[in-house]
Amino acid sequence: MTFTFDTGDIALPQGAWARTQRRNLRNDGRLVLGLTQGDFRSYVFPLFTPAGHLVTSEAPADHPHHQSLWLGADHVHALVPASEGQAEEYTYNFYLNDVFQGRAPGRIVERACSFSVGADGSAVIRQELDWQGPAEWAAPAGRQILREERTYVIEQTTDATALRLRSTLRPGVWPVRLGPTRHAYFNARVGESMQMLAGGRALNERGETIGATQTPAAEWIDYVGPIGQGREAGVALMPLTDRDEGWWFVADWGVITWGPFRRRPRSLDAGHALAQEACVIAHDGDIGPARLRALRDRLAQRDLS
Repeated sequence: MTFTFDTGDIALPQGAWARTQRRNLRNDGRLVLGLTQGDFRSYVFPLFTPAGHLVTSEAPADHPHHQSLWLGADHVHALVPASEGQAEEYTYNFYLNDVFQGRAPGRIVERACSFSVGADGSAVIRQELDWQGPAEWAAPAGRQILREERTYVIEQTTDATALRLRSTLRPGVWPVRLGPTRHAYFNARVGESMQMLAGGRALNERGETIGATQTPAAEWIDYVGPIGQGREAGVALMPLTDRDEGWWFVADWGVITWGPFRRRPRSLDAGHALAQEACVIAHDGDIGPARLRALRDRLAQRDLS
């Protein structure tokens, strides 16, 4: 198993330029996933199982901000000092691609990216990202609201492409409050053929079908569905931090969200950081809870320092 990571350059006519970028991770020459910088956020697309099945959807027509495997948060409040020792709230949305309930959309923009192969052979991708507000008065390029360090550790077995993802947020210029909001934080949108509406199912850690719901009592959600020719594949979202406080949303049209900012807000002052972690496992067939737990536990032991 040999991982390589390329820039995903696209041959363009002379003088043309690309607004977005996609880097590709390959295992022995076969595409595993793409790391994409879109107009509004950095996200993972495509994402393949070891058998080569694409299991996520990028910007579907009903929810164009659902971009495969992505992070984001609505209700992001910058606490900006004002007169008389008071602070004003500048509120942004880093979840949708448009103004939503009066909150203008920001952008999550990659500033740096590195790749290495761990001693165990896993691929390690590290990103530095800025959460920028929109162009506005006195901030034509967008205010820096948050800084993020995002780390992916990826391994591939005969039946699964397994990712461990850590996101560490720090305030930009001013203190920040995140939430409360249901539009955060780890999200996955499965392929159309895998939706419950097309014959798929959502399973908890006991292998029980839970259906479309909010806040199920689940340790993880594994969305399994048909991919053609009588075969199935799945995407499991498995939080590693704040599991007792997290909030689930599972839809029959193919989205899974796990959010730590629904029940209470989180505040970030200067010098403080907030780290959130999850595993995402794209697998061939219904591999069952025991196999998913083993993959998650192995990834959770990886050193991300």
